Amino acid sequence: METTDAFVGLECVDCETTVDADESHACPDCGGRLEARYDYDAIDLDRETLASRPFDTQWRYEELLPFTRESAVSTNEGATALVECPALAEELGVERVYIKDEGRNPTGSVADRGQSVALTAASQHGATDVALASTGDGGQSAAAYAGRAGLESHVYLPSRSGFTTKAMVNVHGGDMNVVGGRYGDALEAAAEVLDEHDDWYSLQAFETPYRHEGAKTLLYELIEQLEWEVPDAICYPTGSGVGLTGLYKGATEFRELGLIDDLPPLYAVQPSGCAPIVEAHEAGQDAHQPEETPDTICGTLEVPDPAGGPQALEAIRESGGGAVTSDDPSILESGVQVAQHAGIEMAPSSAAAASGAWELAEQGAFDGDETVVICNTGTGNKEADVLRSHLMGQGI
Repeated sequence: METTDAFVGLECVDCETTVDADESHACPDCGGRLEARYDYDAIDLDRETLASRPFDTQWRYEELLPFTRESAVSTNEGATALVECPALAEELGVERVYIKDEGRNPTGSVADRGQSVALTAASQHGATDVALASTGDGGQSAAAYAGRAGLESHVYLPSRSGFTTKAMVNVHGGDMNVVGGRYGDALEAAAEVLDEHDDWYSLQAFETPYRHEGAKTLLYELIEQLEWEVPDAICYPTGSGVGLTGLYKGATEFRELGLIDDLPPLYAVQPSGCAPIVEAHEAGQDAHQPEETPDTICGTLEVPDPAGGPQALEAIRESGGGAVTSDDPSILESGVQVAQHAGIEMAPSSAAAASGAWELAEQGAFDGDETVVICNTGTGNKEADVLRSHLMGQGI
C-alpha cells in the first residue's frame, strides 16, 4: 500500500492491538473497531508550510492522511468555501457567522471527503467490489468514487431516500438497491450481502476506519480559513457520527502538532424525531440508546442507532460543546432563511445545523462576541422539492 511516512497502521480502540493496514478492518483479537494511527513526532508541518501550498483539495494535508496524494482516488474534493454571513450573525446576536459550504464538493456533499480516502484504501487493498448502506449522500458519493477507481459499487438505500441520490447512484454506474422501510432495513440488507460476499469491501461508516479520516480535513480547512482562530462553536448536523468524530480527531491532531492551542466546541444538531445522540448527551451518558420510532423529514439524519454514537459523544464532551434538537418545521424554515439571507443552498438535513445555531442563541448560549461556524453538509438542490413544499405550505 502507498501510505504516508507518519501513518503507522491501525489500532483497535478496545484492546489496543496494532494491525497492519493491508490485513484487516476489524481487530483479529477481539473484533473491535480499528482507528488509523500516526507518529506525530515524524510530522513536520507548520502554518507557513501550509500557507505556501495551493488551497486545492483535502489532499494538501497529505502528512495527516493514511495514503499518498499521488495514490489517492480523488476528484478534487475539499477546499470548499467558508462564507461569512453578516446577516445571520446579526440575527443570532454574535460577532461573526460562517457557513462551511460542503455542498460545493464533487457530488454535492461532505461525504466525498471520507469516500475519497475509503475508496483509496479499497483500491489499494485490491478490491473489485465495494458495498454499503446509506441514507443517501454517502451512497451517491461511494458510487462516484468507485467508478473513478474502476470498482463495482453496491449501494443499499431506504425507500425514503431522495430521488436525486438514488438516480445518481445509477448514473455513476452503481448497483442501486432500494430497500423497503427505513435505514435500519437497508443496513440489514447490506450486511447480509456482505456476509455472502466476503471478498467485497465494506464502506460502512466505522467498519472502514477511513471515512472519518477524510472528514477531519474539514476541520483543518476551516481553521486555516479563519487565519488560525479557533471558533467558539461549530454546529454540525449529526446522523451516524462520522462528521463529529472527524472534526474532533482533526482538532486534536492540530493541537498535537502545536498548530492550535484549544479545541473548538463541537455541537451536534439532530432533528427532534431522531435524536439518540442528543438524548444521551443530555442524560450524561457515554453511549446512546437506539431510537425506537424515528420519524423526521430529514432523511439523511434519520439514523436511529448511529455507529459512531460513542465517538460523537466523546467529541462533544471533550471539546466542551453540546447537543441540541430542532423540529422539522424549524429546520426547513432555517434552510429557507439561509437561502434568502445568505444566498447559500442547504439541503433540509444540512439546515439542521443552522436551526441548531438559532436554538443555541435562544437558549442564551452566546454572549455576543462569538465566532460561530455552521456546517452545510449537502447542497440544497438534492432535495429542493422538500424546501419548496415547505414554502407552499405557508401559502408562498
